[in-house]
Amino acid sequence: MRVKYFSDTDTAHIEFTDKEVQETKEISENIYIDVDIKGNIVSMTIEHAKDNAGLWEFSYQEMSRQTA
Repeated sequence: MRVKYFSDTDTAHIEFTDKEVQETKEISENIYIDVDIKGNIVSMTIEHAKDNAGLWEFSYQEMSRQTA
């Protein structure tokens, strides 16, 4: 997964896979997802990211798998 932030347009682009995009779907006025031919998410674009997604700070935390 790659996260790109474009400060000049306040746009965040999150790439989940590098599969070919088949279609872009508008989720809301400023949020779009790209899907592959099977309908699986490839990437997401968030315009006005600081306001729409609270993207003032970004952190990543990997959670270990819980075993019984």
